[in-house]
Amino acid sequence: MISRYTYGSCIETGAVPEKPEIEAGALPFFVVDEEQMTLTYRMAEHDRVYGLGENLRGINKRGWIYESKCTDDPNHMEEKRSLYAAHNFFVVDGSETFGVFVDYPGIVSFDIGYTKMEELKIQASDWNLDVYVITGMDVKDIVKQFRKMIGRSYIPPLWAFGYGQSRWGYRSEDDVREVVKAYRDLQIPLDSVYLDIDYMERYKDFTLNQETFPDFPDFVEEMKKENIHLVPIIDAGVKEEKGYPVYEEGIEKGYFCKKEDGTPFVAAVWPGRALFPDMLNTEARNWFGDQYRFLLDQGIEGFWNDMNEPSIFYTEDSLKAVMEKIDTYKGKNLDLDSFSEFQGLVGGLSNNPEDYKAFYHDMDGVRVRHDRVHNLFGYNMTKAAGEAFERLEPDKRILMFSRSSYIGMHRYGGIWQGDNKSWWFHLLLNIKMMPSLNMCGFLYTGADLGGFGADTTEELLMRWLEFGIFTPLMRNHSAAGTREQEVYRFGNTAGFRHVIGLRYRLIPYLYSEYMKAALRGEMMFRPLAFDYPDDKYAAQVEDQLLLGNELMLAPVYEQNARGRYVYLPETMKMVRFKEDGTMETEIRPAGHQYIDVELTDVVFFMRPDTLIPLAKPAQCTQDIDFEHLELLKFVQNEMASYEYYHDDGYSKDYENPEHLSLLFSTTEE
Repeated sequence: MISRYTYGSCIETGAVPEKPEIEAGALPFFVVDEEQMTLTYRMAEHDRVYGLGENLRGINKRGWIYESKCTDDPNHMEEKRSLYAAHNFFVVDGSETFGVFVDYPGIVSFDIGYTKMEELKIQASDWNLDVYVITGMDVKDIVKQFRKMIGRSYIPPLWAFGYGQSRWGYRSEDDVREVVKAYRDLQIPLDSVYLDIDYMERYKDFTLNQETFPDFPDFVEEMKKENIHLVPIIDAGVKEEKGYPVYEEGIEKGYFCKKEDGTPFVAAVWPGRALFPDMLNTEARNWFGDQYRFLLDQGIEGFWNDMNEPSIFYTEDSLKAVMEKIDTYKGKNLDLDSFSEFQGLVGGLSNNPEDYKAFYHDMDGVRVRHDRVHNLFGYNMTKAAGEAFERLEPDKRILMFSRSSYIGMHRYGGIWQGDNKSWWFHLLLNIKMMPSLNMCGFLYTGADLGGFGADTTEELLMRWLEFGIFTPLMRNHSAAGTREQEVYRFGNTAGFRHVIGLRYRLIPYLYSEYMKAALRGEMMFRPLAFDYPDDKYAAQVEDQLLLGNELMLAPVYEQNARGRYVYLPETMKMVRFKEDGTMETEIRPAGHQYIDVELTDVVFFMRPDTLIPLAKPAQCTQDIDFEHLELLKFVQNEMASYEYYHDDGYSKDYENPEHLSLLFSTTEE
């Protein structure tokens, strides 16, 4: 059951398409303090708290304080409280089990046992919020109710489940050709190459560098003949430049965010001085969405939206103030305090909270200061694109994912998990984030495999790919100035070919599970505790995941490890795919145990009486044979079965019952 409680005058976020009626009674479970603008719940000793989507720390969020404040910060350390998204949904599971969604577009904190270990406290920046309380049979039931309320998750094209190679630094057509040729020559599967800001003319959205990408439509077609999709980036800031059509039209029609005095708000991002389209204004949003036509008309079928928290390097006003302050330090003897202040001046320019209070949105006639609706900007940038695709390409699925997001954006695109680092604990963070993102409707997601910032290692990239072959978005992405991390740069080419090749064998299963989860409002990835609620050990496991109803994943995520401890809640079949192309299986009893996992082994576990469809090896999704599948099965009792979903992967005839069929086996052989 879902109940809605409203406080103050709420700003419409669009997260819930059809809202339930407002309840007249008191908010259950919580103590409400309107003066302090807090909601407080007293947790029992063994209560667990799941959710909050893209966030730091564990699957169980208890013990830390989290902020919903979309933030461009690549240093995802334990001390941080926010990432790029605002996903204000969580479930308390324990002495009482219930879900809460705080539909509020400004900054809100969730103190889950940080200040007081037994206390969960929600505090908003102002007292204008919708609070939804959801009760049900168990956590999965609560999540399913929530997912039904917020609407169906975005569905990408089939090719978007293939492996993608990206790097900030592919500066020309020849750079891309080199990458594609290396993959194809080494017979390592590949479906897409991502174009970062290098393809643009001086970092201007919806432009092309005519020197390095001189014949772009022909180049797009050339890549398609190689079964490669090019996926360009789009940034939130529009360069301030006379003669640049997007800037000129946006200024003429008043489509950019403005300062309090009505003049355009100017901030610096990649192109230098830039303006932000008012994504919260319907007319401006439609205008910005229509700009994607420039690349659609040249054959592009996928995009990724970036810098849309929005990220601010500096504003002219703040830069001027800092420069003036720096002048006062000239000739001075700087002690510890003054030197620290001096250092902080420049470091404090980027994403300064005061800058987010300096501009306004026109929300269809209502002027709203940006900080009150900060978390909606990236969501509405992707909504602009999603709505435009429905107008411009109504019969085709277009790949779209974003860095910043709010609940509701899941209907228009997926997300990648931001600018992570080539750190082992970021691999573990990737694992732990998958269930909470699924809870919030974000199914098409994955991390930058191998890590975006810092220098990866061959071992880290191999282990990360061994988990990444199961995530819907499977993309290797790295930053300029870091070690090149295309898999062919390393010694064990055969190992990488084996691991990525297995992804393509798994796509019939992964795509089927994705589509069922999207159409039924279910989770694709779950912690063990969700399916084994009475198992005290399952509740403690945070480095293993259930995938669909068939698989359990136990990735290796530690340097130099050639195995790991695993907890099996029940008897399972361990499946091991080896680099030499062989597959080994072994029935493993329930309980705690150690398993060997050599560097290029891919190991997963099958639950009893299940089967999964596997395809023959392929070099791209276009070549996958979906008709002649191998059935990998574990028959423990009388019969193993699987509900298999398959469509053409491009059209939008999702609900056709002909896409579903039942696969079954009565024997283990």
